[in-house]
Amino acid sequence: MANDVILSTPQLDVDDLRGKLRGDVLVPGDADYDAVRIVWNGMIDRRPALIVRCRNAADVAAAVGFARDHRLVLSIRAGGHNVAGYAVCDNGLMIDLSLMNGVRVPPSLDRVIVEGGAVWADVDAATTAFGRATPGGLISATGVAGLTLSGGIGWLRGSHGLSCDNLLAADVITAQGSLVRASDSENPDLLWALRGGGGNFGVVVSFEFKLNPIASELFFCGPAYPEERAGEVLPLWRDFMATAPDELSGLAEFSTIPSDPSFPENIWGRRVVTLAHVYDGPAQAGEQVTAPLRNFGGALIDFSGAMPYRTLQGIYDALFPKGRDRNYWKSTYLKELDGDVIRDILAGMSKRPSDMTYASIWKFGGAVQRVSAEATAFGDRSMPFMLSLDAIWSKPENDRANIDWVRTLWTGMQRHSTGRLYLNFPGHGEGEHLVRDAFGHATYARLQEIKRKYDPDNLFRMNQNIIPGP
Repeated sequence: MANDVILSTPQLDVDDLRGKLRGDVLVPGDADYDAVRIVWNGMIDRRPALIVRCRNAADVAAAVGFARDHRLVLSIRAGGHNVAGYAVCDNGLMIDLSLMNGVRVPPSLDRVIVEGGAVWADVDAATTAFGRATPGGLISATGVAGLTLSGGIGWLRGSHGLSCDNLLAADVITAQGSLVRASDSENPDLLWALRGGGGNFGVVVSFEFKLNPIASELFFCGPAYPEERAGEVLPLWRDFMATAPDELSGLAEFSTIPSDPSFPENIWGRRVVTLAHVYDGPAQAGEQVTAPLRNFGGALIDFSGAMPYRTLQGIYDALFPKGRDRNYWKSTYLKELDGDVIRDILAGMSKRPSDMTYASIWKFGGAVQRVSAEATAFGDRSMPFMLSLDAIWSKPENDRANIDWVRTLWTGMQRHSTGRLYLNFPGHGEGEHLVRDAFGHATYARLQEIKRKYDPDNLFRMNQNIIPGP
């Protein structure tokens, strides 16, 4: 579509849409309207003209057709956790998938079928009861769809890869309202694109993931060292992770201990770097493997302990409540983590304006890097590290200071970058060539061809958008 056209759709047409649905249509002023339009990032305050609460694939097809025929801006809300807030549009039609959150594990226990509106807590509850898991992220309230479609970096990545690497098949409503299957044998080009290409190609109403065995309890490693020691701790962590087993995945995370009774009062307000890792195997083995990380000396507090996978998936949830905080997150892949890179990161972190902010250095290896660049739309896996800058603050008057801090540090780190970034942490989607640069030229060009095939008019553009090829 060349331009978004905002129309006052006739009431007769809206009533006709309602008559086709098992779900419902909400408009401004309805009792549930404000609750449904709210997403995780408190900065996002958009007001759709219509919200269609879908209960099945037929509802989704009807909503897509209505938006297409009335030339309405269309957005898709699954988990609503994307920091850029793409789930909500102004004046257009928002498809809400949150009622489609069913999860089914077949008796073979080799796969799990997940509806498009599920969050990872739904998946983990259904799979871990049978000693199985598929790689999710780090927060259980994150939507399965958003995380998977742009890659999916989580605790199990070293042993089982990204979420998209475990995607076996998907059922998709296309821009024409058709329900199509994407698998290795049906529309394999679409499956390739869904493995990292974002929500550009349709509405995924069902995902099918590979399931992997999971121990009854895993070991979470979490020593928090004073940030003033980060220049010493980070090289030790980097060298340890260079030879760590694939079963160990983690990150070095900058944060501030909150003034909360659950923490010792003498460390309230202390800035720390926490070596947060999960060992995908028996907890006893994980405790032994991670012992060096917990013994660099002088930790202020140690969050380490054995726990079920389902539990550890929720340990960050309370820190990222829905709709409360204002967020601006950007990422960049690093070519290395030498002394120069570490010094630049530490210098930038010392200037962060909000103590609610997080920033993390993510280590890649193992199963993630064994997937070829051509195998998925996620593309090249050779980057050894990723830096994510996760600015979080409370008040609108602090927007500019926090956004400017992220952009300044992110720009300064580009001399150390591969030039690519993780599209689940894209800022607020600004930047003319952000998406193209994230994929690289060859992958982006292939994605453009697939976009042209399945969505030639770019109906699905409230996302990390790929422009259809010429």
